[in-house]
Amino acid sequence: MLASVLPGLPYTDAVVVVGALVLGVTSGVLGTFAVLRQRSLVGDAVAHSTLPGVCVAFLVAGVKDVPGLLIGAAVAGLVAALLMVGIERTGRIKPDTAIGVVLSGFFSLGVVLLTHIASTADADQAGLENYLFGQAAGLLETDVLVMAVLGGVALAVVAVLRRALTTTLFDPSYAGSIGLPVRALEVLMTGLLVVAVVIGVRVVGAILMVAMLVVPTVVARQLADRFTLVLPLAGAVGAVVGITGSLVATRAALPTGPVIVLVGFALAVLAVLLTPGRGVLWRASRLGARRRRVRREQVLAHPDAPVRGLTDRVARADLRRRGLLDDAGLTPAGSAAAAELADRRALWSAWLEHGALVDLPDAREPDPTDLRGSLGDDAVAQLRRLSAAGRP
Repeated sequence: MLASVLPGLPYTDAVVVVGALVLGVTSGVLGTFAVLRQRSLVGDAVAHSTLPGVCVAFLVAGVKDVPGLLIGAAVAGLVAALLMVGIERTGRIKPDTAIGVVLSGFFSLGVVLLTHIASTADADQAGLENYLFGQAAGLLETDVLVMAVLGGVALAVVAVLRRALTTTLFDPSYAGSIGLPVRALEVLMTGLLVVAVVIGVRVVGAILMVAMLVVPTVVARQLADRFTLVLPLAGAVGAVVGITGSLVATRAALPTGPVIVLVGFALAVLAVLLTPGRGVLWRASRLGARRRRVRREQVLAHPDAPVRGLTDRVARADLRRRGLLDDAGLTPAGSAAAAELADRRALWSAWLEHGALVDLPDAREPDPTDLRGSLGDDAVAQLRRLSAAGRP
């Protein structure tokens, strides 16, 4: 069936790509609740805690049945999540400490059980260690179907309870005051996180699963401010990361899970650096432009001041290039610019002193670099009258 949906790919590659797509969408949407609740490391602890669940499920069933192993992983992850919440609510242990205790304890138990199983003569135990690092190449069409069903149910729950989950996420006190079952909704969000982890352990493994929970939300949060946009955008980013990483891995014959995580990491770095308005390089560029403008204005205001340092020389060279400064001082255009600068500064000082008395349509803070455009001609005229009346 998957070969017909993706006719350009071999069966194995098609299964991997669809599985990565399901993982990306599900972990992107469900991981948003963990990241915005500042519970990202809970996802990491839950992912590591699935290992003993897989091992116990194998010991109980005696066969490496994927649905049974996933059930064991889900039970162990949910127990670990509830245990972390219980430890936190004792009031004496901080959340990060509770996460560290549960993560180390459950993961150590999983390693011990995995070593015990590997020492037995049961040949069916081969491949259980793949739940640590993932083995997407071992996915079957039925596995992808199980992942899709679990993810679809979880996404449907989010769609139905979106308002209640959002209210509880951002303001649990208000949610409780309007009658929402805050504790139950918080447990539900934790359960949804467990579902995302269970879906992803076969593809990227327990160790790297936290990246699939965090990266899509990081990128989406850089691109959008509203939660109603962040949620679907995180799912779309997760889908792009999953598909791109799986295709690169299959073409280059590399391990799928780490490649998917590397693609997500690269996308997150690009988003943090280059996002318009909030990216690191964008902000650095804006700050540099602002500093250069301030230096130019200092020279315009005091053209006869002695030259100090390289930045002053650069500012003067920039003004010369603009035709505002020459060897004799300010040019006519420079004098006009200096007069406009002095007027703008006087207007800003008047705003700081009399701005509360000016009639404005709203209470937004005006732009100091464009006070006239921010306030409008009527408000500027009123501000000038107030400033003139206030002079001795």
